[in-house]
Amino acid sequence: MNFVRYKKIYFAFSGLVILASIGSVAVFGLNPGIDFTGGSILEVSYSGQRPSNQEIRDGLAEFKLGEIYVQPTEENGVIIKTKDISEETHRLIIQKLNASQDVREKRFESLGPVIGKELREKTVTLIILALFAMVVYIIFAFRKIRRPLPPWQYGAVSLVILFHDIAVPIGVFAVLGKFYGIQITIPVVAALLTVVGYAINNVVVVFDRLRENLSKRVSVVFDETVNKSISQSLARCLNTSLTTILVLSAIFFFGGPTLRAFSLALIIGITAGTYSAVFLTAPLLTIFKKHA
Repeated sequence: MNFVRYKKIYFAFSGLVILASIGSVAVFGLNPGIDFTGGSILEVSYSGQRPSNQEIRDGLAEFKLGEIYVQPTEENGVIIKTKDISEETHRLIIQKLNASQDVREKRFESLGPVIGKELREKTVTLIILALFAMVVYIIFAFRKIRRPLPPWQYGAVSLVILFHDIAVPIGVFAVLGKFYGIQITIPVVAALLTVVGYAINNVVVVFDRLRENLSKRVSVVFDETVNKSISQSLARCLNTSLTTILVLSAIFFFGGPTLRAFSLALIIGITAGTYSAVFLTAPLLTIFKKHA
């Protein structure tokens, strides 16, 4: 298969996806969880049948807690996330929940807005450092390749790929946060960092095969060498990604609400990473070669 021939189509599709993701974040914004904004987490278990999420929200409406995030756990448990509340309000909420049936409090935690802001800033820094470290690794690993492209251009291609693979799930979560209340939490951030690792893994597989073919002088035409390298790496990239997505799909459908956002972020990110490694890496390399 000629992966370079239809590069305009790949670029157009990826460009539209990235623009849609950026537009979603700009219009809807992200919906950060209390990990980043500060708030309170109350986890209880009901002695009988658990009420619906809406029934719990309606029952707590009198406390004027703003947006109440309700997350079912196990068979009869529930996690309630709200803005930061006092110990007095916490006691009244427990009394209210006990009015309908007996509940057992399992934990109550408060995270102040200062801590949430600090955690948000550290998370952004961590993602930037992870991206920088990946690019530096690519440049170092392929430092001995001098022709036809210098090592820094492989790093530049990797950076574009990583931006693509991170932008796609972030854009999707902006839409989900607006219409379904899905929040950006620490597990979601961990999933995004994992996506970075998977994306760079597929890119390294392609680059490594390209390095081998360049050393063997498989073809004097760079485009042909790139196409051959991706064709040889295609099965490995697809097998690694598909087996991982199968496991993540099982977690998404059967793992419960706690792991649903985490697994969804990984599914979207790994899918985007597989696409970019196969359909964007080759065209980007040939563009850099053309302007070298």
